[in-house]
Amino acid sequence: MTSAAEPPKTDPTGSILHVAVPAPLFSCFDYLIPAEIFQQDLTPGCRVRIPFGRRKAIGIIVGRSQHSEIAKNRLKPIDALLDSEPVLSREILSLLQWAASYYLHPVGEVMQSALPVLLRQGKAAEPKNIIVWRVADGTTMDDIQTLQRAPKQQQLLQRLLAQDTALDEEQLNALQLNWRGAMKALLEKKLVTRAEKPCLTVAPIDSIQGPSLNDEQQQAVDAIAKDLHRHQIHLVHGVTGSGKTEIYLRLSEAVIADDKQVLILVPEISLTPQLTERFRQRFKQPVAVLHSGLNDQQRLCGWHSASTDHAKLIIGTRSTIFTNIPKLGLIIIDEEHDGSYKQQEGFRYNARDLALVRAHKENIPVVLGSATPSLESLRNVTQDRYHIHKLYKRARSNVATRIKLIDMCSQPMKEGLSAALLDNIDQHLKKGNQVLLFLNRRGYSPLLMCHECGWTTSCKRCDAHMTFHKHKQQLHCHHCGAETASPKQCGDCSSNELLAIGAGTERIEQFLNERFPDVFVNRIDRDTTRKKGALEEKIQHAHGGEACILVGTQMLAKGHDFPNVTLVGVLDTDQALFSADFRASEHLAQLITQVSGRAGRAEKPGEVLIQTHQPNHPLLQTLLHEGYEKFAEAALEEREQAGLPPHKHLAMLRCAAIKTEAGHAFMNEARNLIQPDNTVDIFGPVPAPMEKRAGRYRTQIMLQSAERKSLHQCLRQWLPQLAQLKSAKQVRWSIDVDPYDTY
Repeated sequence: MTSAAEPPKTDPTGSILHVAVPAPLFSCFDYLIPAEIFQQDLTPGCRVRIPFGRRKAIGIIVGRSQHSEIAKNRLKPIDALLDSEPVLSREILSLLQWAASYYLHPVGEVMQSALPVLLRQGKAAEPKNIIVWRVADGTTMDDIQTLQRAPKQQQLLQRLLAQDTALDEEQLNALQLNWRGAMKALLEKKLVTRAEKPCLTVAPIDSIQGPSLNDEQQQAVDAIAKDLHRHQIHLVHGVTGSGKTEIYLRLSEAVIADDKQVLILVPEISLTPQLTERFRQRFKQPVAVLHSGLNDQQRLCGWHSASTDHAKLIIGTRSTIFTNIPKLGLIIIDEEHDGSYKQQEGFRYNARDLALVRAHKENIPVVLGSATPSLESLRNVTQDRYHIHKLYKRARSNVATRIKLIDMCSQPMKEGLSAALLDNIDQHLKKGNQVLLFLNRRGYSPLLMCHECGWTTSCKRCDAHMTFHKHKQQLHCHHCGAETASPKQCGDCSSNELLAIGAGTERIEQFLNERFPDVFVNRIDRDTTRKKGALEEKIQHAHGGEACILVGTQMLAKGHDFPNVTLVGVLDTDQALFSADFRASEHLAQLITQVSGRAGRAEKPGEVLIQTHQPNHPLLQTLLHEGYEKFAEAALEEREQAGLPPHKHLAMLRCAAIKTEAGHAFMNEARNLIQPDNTVDIFGPVPAPMEKRAGRYRTQIMLQSAERKSLHQCLRQWLPQLAQLKSAKQVRWSIDVDPYDTY
């Protein structure tokens, strides 16, 4: 070993490693290779522990050479090589470097985002086996009687005897028993055994045979199957309930039969349990699941199973696109239109778009699926870049869903529900059916207001009101996350008469429980599904027919199959009709179409009722009488006239400052740095639509161009100059390429 006073010995040939370091800097860093490490396999994609300033960091090797722009006597040696094989494959490294360049984000931070948390911390890339416990051979119900003086042991043994399989720590925690001490005692009495199993195994479930395909499904499968050995992009545009998932399953079957792997991207965690279960039942294969709701060990397990080809099926949310999949043969992107594929903070990438880039690099096909395709995808169809497959028939129902508008003007309302909607709910419940009510607003009410002076509960850190959550007696800001106890009196005049204005899902749930006391009301939103397993439990209740009225937000609007739901009520559409965001009408049309598709998915006829104060609005009338396709055609024409995506390309410079003066100073200097160019239009600086958020004042500049290349040339010239501005140190700034919204 080298003493502290003695510099470490390095490779005499002077080989240098180029390392991507997790820091907000746009270049890689050069390090020397110590002699004791020189003979090891320093392959790009391996992790190294390095000195970085006053701390140690985990970096990724991206290259090796004999030269550096920094004098060798100023270079430091790496501390250790952490991997014998790359944790980022050559293909993933290429994708990440492309993404860092395209989205103009520091390459070290981009590469760190592709790794599970434990690998970012320098832990081993091999996941731990799972410890499981089960009753020992020969243990019977009679043994329970011997534990009369140990009630906890008795209760735990009884639970274990009732299980067909061994239980792991997570399953034991779900039993809500203080089990650890009791388990130790049962092990000592040899009534229970302890073992290990791989972190990912095939669940012991009965395999389910798939249904027969209808003509439209079969044609889509046959056409896409012809391209399974080359790059091609296919858009499956099918009405809700048309059997898009069955197409995914048939194509996956062909890919797995060819000894290849399938990556299925979903926009939200809430969609993974149902989809994962369908794939497990069909294939009886290990399915690697990756999303933020898993703990660190579970994510490492899924990542490792995919990377070693142990899992042929990989299902996950947006960051899963960066997973090593050595035999990748097909990428499926479900609900491809969904905005959740766009990362809104930090490394602002779009997983859908990166999936297309990855598929092109690896020469494999992509299947995009949606009942409401994005305008970008539909335009690519018109330009013959994508092949489209339309499904007009519902797979399990030939009965068309009826959609009606309820004019709320001058109507008496009860907690946001009209008399007409309440009558229909009553009729559907009496027939033994289920009802789904959609309101994209959680909490009890959007604000509290003083009846005497009009004072409202505003967030001190945002230009927004705080939402009242009655159950917790708290006010929450759904923009910055601030929470405080709800006031008992007015903050201005001290009046005790505070009114809850407007309705959220919590208020709707309370009212329905009072109106229909014999009906189980199941609220599904972020507040009721925070606990691990809560979402799966609530969805299971809905499928089991136990939940007669489902109340929820966007979590319920897409992807779920509730065969007993015959009525869908959309409680409020008006706010989105007049949004300043240019994508708002597209989002609303998609949301209405998606949530309407939850009704009548089996043999029973479905009905959709949409409450609005604007029944004659063109968007609603087009959706009602002509459907989503006609709306999309009109929206594309409007976007072309306005010079907006997908006809032109956008980038946003955003800045947030504690003082407005600092933000204005930086943005004005930034604007003056841009050289006039006929190919790029610049708008701003202007305040963001919500100027104050999380205690900072936000300003933005928008760049617009018909040519993506010209836009990126402008951005790449601009970026290093922005970093040199003195005013940049007083603000937080970022560049967002292809922003999903302008909010």
